[in-house]
Amino acid sequence: MFDTGMLAGNIHDTVIIGPAIIFLKRVVMTVQHRTIAKRIDSSAQPRVRELIAVARDFGARGWTPATSGNYSVRLPDGRLLVSRSGVDKRVLAPADLMVMDRQGLPSGADRASAEAALHAQIYAARPQVNAVLHVHSTSATVASRRVGAGGSVILKDFELLKALEGIETHAAKVELPVVANDQDMSRLAASAAPFLAASGACPGYLIAGHGLYAWGREVADAARHMEALDFMLNCYLMEST
Repeated sequence: MFDTGMLAGNIHDTVIIGPAIIFLKRVVMTVQHRTIAKRIDSSAQPRVRELIAVARDFGARGWTPATSGNYSVRLPDGRLLVSRSGVDKRVLAPADLMVMDRQGLPSGADRASAEAALHAQIYAARPQVNAVLHVHSTSATVASRRVGAGGSVILKDFELLKALEGIETHAAKVELPVVANDQDMSRLAASAAPFLAASGACPGYLIAGHGLYAWGREVADAARHMEALDFMLNCYLMEST
């Protein structure tokens, strides 16, 4: 026989427990947000807000599916603020960021992105850089597969080349290198090292079958580079078909 009392009880529990869980989650996020805020200098707060806005914008474009991608900024004291592993970048919040040292090692027991070491490598190689972004857009992934590890995508005579730092004319050529994908971050970093050591190189690189890295002096610069590179990769793919 159907127990209406049990049903009523379950409904009552759902009505009470549901809001309670939501409230507790908000409390936890607030505490985490305040903890992050205490760990970073107030002068870095605008940079953090810009990073979150960019992450949500890129997420809305479909560039970070299935919790992929990772983002970071450099703090005034040289430490890094990096997105945590497994968080949905489309709804990135301050609590989803964690403080790491200059080598990309966490200060606590939190689990950082597996690619934090690549961020640290870029910051070490480019002292002027204060923001690093990594996405898994369709154009970046397909273009990197088409060219293959060890090759480069040649971007030439695009008006949007002027969006890249140091380029003032469309009559330019940029090589966007493709490095081999690897689950061993040390080997992957070694593949990217020669390119990062070159002066005047493109502010980004592709990982084969994986995605695109871009960086800049500030979050806005890194985002501009990312958007321009992704646009030109789309053009490259359309012209190649």
